[in-house]
Amino acid sequence: MVVEDVDYWCKYECNESQFLKVIRNETNLDRCLKYSFTDNCAFDDLKERSIENCHDWTYEKPDSFMGEFKLGCQDWKRTLVGTVHSMGLLIGLLIIGPLSDKYGRKVIFILCGIVGGIVGLGKSITAWYWIYVTLEFVQVLIGTPFSAAFTLGIEMVPKRNRLRFLGLVSSFFGVGDITLALLAWSVPYWRNLLRVLYAPSFIFLIYIFAMDESIRWLLIKGRKEEAINIIQKAAKVNKIHISNEDLHRMKSEKTSKNTGLLDLLKITMKSRKLLLRTLMCVLMWMTSSFSVYTLLINSVSLAGNKYLNYGAVACASSMAVLSGGFLMENLKRRVPLITGMGMTGLIFIIQSLVPKEYSLLAAVFFFIGKYFSSLAFLFIYLYTSELFPTYTRNTMHAFCSSVGRIGSILAPQTPLLTQYWSGIPSMLVGSLSLITAIAIFLVPDTSEDPLPDTVEEAEAIGHKKNNISKSRVTIISSCC
Repeated sequence: MVVEDVDYWCKYECNESQFLKVIRNETNLDRCLKYSFTDNCAFDDLKERSIENCHDWTYEKPDSFMGEFKLGCQDWKRTLVGTVHSMGLLIGLLIIGPLSDKYGRKVIFILCGIVGGIVGLGKSITAWYWIYVTLEFVQVLIGTPFSAAFTLGIEMVPKRNRLRFLGLVSSFFGVGDITLALLAWSVPYWRNLLRVLYAPSFIFLIYIFAMDESIRWLLIKGRKEEAINIIQKAAKVNKIHISNEDLHRMKSEKTSKNTGLLDLLKITMKSRKLLLRTLMCVLMWMTSSFSVYTLLINSVSLAGNKYLNYGAVACASSMAVLSGGFLMENLKRRVPLITGMGMTGLIFIIQSLVPKEYSLLAAVFFFIGKYFSSLAFLFIYLYTSELFPTYTRNTMHAFCSSVGRIGSILAPQTPLLTQYWSGIPSMLVGSLSLITAIAIFLVPDTSEDPLPDTVEEAEAIGHKKNNISKSRVTIISSCC
């Protein structure tokens, strides 16, 4: 919405409207080239004029991102912003995940939210393109709080309410996208739009007092007394009585806080089962992130109002969230995930083959495909968090997500492929989704198992005789 594609053409010394109409509409001259005029702007002898490269351009919207930074024929600079965003997110998740596992979900969530807001406001005032690109990278590198927040929520919600929680949280993605479309439509100047979007980030300061740390994380770090205090507070709010004997019987990994992160990762990755799950999760994240970003970016290229198109795509995502919880509750985890990926693949392969003159039919396929793509993305978030043990859950979730962001790095370049064939983005989304749907058969279903705390418990997921310890789960589930 900020780095939008804006029409432009070579700037001539004489700006006569009739002359520009002839140059732009009645000749096949590339918009990065111009006719050489040294005497006057007569256009009756264009074929006799020499052609030279443009060095200055006239923009349809002079105050747009492209206009203010004078990008002109450097379209790659516009798409570079999206690529840099995804690269920063990839590296940032690799950093934020381990920090969250080491210092806590709450601390990292609040810190990332505030830093992201400050850097976002910085983007709105810079006058240099490369400074903007740098701030874009820094913002997503250390200013993305969702990973820590999601893991915090998943760990504090019992299994019976996990799907409801996921649906509630994920529904705000659609609300956020719809709000973004409305704001971009209402505040068209990109600098003001950035200020409106990032100024509310300072609300994160409230969470210092309004949010508790993850009970599971506190227990795995040996901070049992803090965990007990949070449970007692939650029990009081929910009017539940828990005896002190039950609270003090909870297991606490008192030695795990001295174990280095690399050692924990080695322990996790030494398991062949967990290694295979990691590879499958990376593939799922790569396909899903490529699909989500490709579809969002190309939605504004559909026929019609780009803001309404973007909002319609967001509505498709919201519909996926509303139905996703029901599907996972009744069809477990793996079946709806395979269905979501498979249907995404089939629909977008068909959509890529729809002739251009049937633009309405292509749009219908696009929105239906976006529904199934969002459905799959919703399932992947929860599925990944249930496959790994507590002490590396956020690290592995962030690792799979960040490496998978290679897909979102490639997504901003897909509009450039449409000059060869308009169906290339949809065909790529469809093909990758079908391949991934087949690969998901290699990982177990997690719907019948509580969150694992150790490697052994994680390896036991999907087996009929699962001996996962209930000592912590029972206490936590009874109060929060």
